[in-house]
Amino acid sequence: MVIELQLKIKDWIKENRARGARLLQKLVQENSTRENESKAQAIIIEKCRRLGMSLDIWEIGDEELLHHPSYHCDRKDFKGNPNVVGVLRGAGGGKSIILNGHVDVVPVGDYEQWSQDPFSGHIEAGKLYGRGSTDMKGGTVALLMAIEALTALDIKLKGDIIFQSVIEEESGGAGTLAAVLRGYKADGAIIPEPTNMKIFPIQQGSMWFRITVKGRSAHGGTRYEGVSAIEKAMLVIEKLRVLERRRNNAINDPLFDKIPIPINIGKFSSGEWPSSVPDIAIIEGRMGVSPDETMAAAEKELENELKFLEVEDTWFIDNPLQIEWFGGRWLPGSVERDHPLLKVLEESYVIVKQEEPLLEASPWGTDGGILSRVGKTPVIVFGPGVTSTAHETDEYIILEDLFEASEIIALTIARWCEVASD
Repeated sequence: MVIELQLKIKDWIKENRARGARLLQKLVQENSTRENESKAQAIIIEKCRRLGMSLDIWEIGDEELLHHPSYHCDRKDFKGNPNVVGVLRGAGGGKSIILNGHVDVVPVGDYEQWSQDPFSGHIEAGKLYGRGSTDMKGGTVALLMAIEALTALDIKLKGDIIFQSVIEEESGGAGTLAAVLRGYKADGAIIPEPTNMKIFPIQQGSMWFRITVKGRSAHGGTRYEGVSAIEKAMLVIEKLRVLERRRNNAINDPLFDKIPIPINIGKFSSGEWPSSVPDIAIIEGRMGVSPDETMAAAEKELENELKFLEVEDTWFIDNPLQIEWFGGRWLPGSVERDHPLLKVLEESYVIVKQEEPLLEASPWGTDGGILSRVGKTPVIVFGPGVTSTAHETDEYIILEDLFEASEIIALTIARWCEVASD
């Protein structure tokens, strides 16, 4: 029965590859960077209508969202750029599933470094290029193709399919949080972020920090009369490296690779004049958060580590560091290794690919933490897309991976939600 179902799905997707590629091309050709998501959402809305979904389209930003403890987004106005949820109701008696994708993409950066227009959707040698092709419009198209395969084949399910196309994932997950607060929960969820076709049952969390380091200005010729904020900041950075090593040495999980929860220094600014001793330095970075810890605990650990500087250097007693937690943050998430959804996805992968999947921990944050921690919906991250090209110039996706992911997801949906008897 399962093999027969898989072959039907495989044949349908094979026959409709060109249509799937065109849909992705149309989505990539719409610049859906922050505050510009509406035109890409319009394409998705039309597709959902054709699939017979019950649609819920709304502008997020109500008071409940803006004051929720998990809301960490500097954007307050979402007018004209809606969330989209499409629901296919099952016959009843089966498990429900959320299929969650984000429509927003990061900025293109320097146009001159792109070989093609970043929003061309150019197809060459089995790859589709453009901003968002990998992260993660390709994954969203894989979801839509999976749903369409099941509807076109008239495969009726017991459980509900809840498809979500959300905004603001790249800035902290406000769109998915809004969907959770609107009442969308399920027995399981799949987020098709670009995992290189690996399965991520674990997602690290992350949050941004800003550390202001004080110095005392002086003329560069008599620098010994001042205190360099840059030199004091170097002590802070070294302390962060010590903290990173200790936190990561405490993690013993084979799914994590290299540095499980990095502390990255992403921005540093100090000084205004080469001949002056700088009196202030600002460090901004990203702190990884383990799936088994709270954001508050991670914050406290970093703050306590830096407090030791006052013992090592008395300058910091009278000139304490200012530590701010700002901007987007992504909650960590995980499912148990024996969770039924993970088992079904792994088995479906083997049926389609004829090989065992690779399981890893996500090296970045996703909306999975919001779905699992706030929405109490178990989440697995799995999708097509080349991880190394996400947020990079000449971003691309391998179309063959998209179609295979769609086949695996369609089979997983059918087995998870259960096929209804005629």
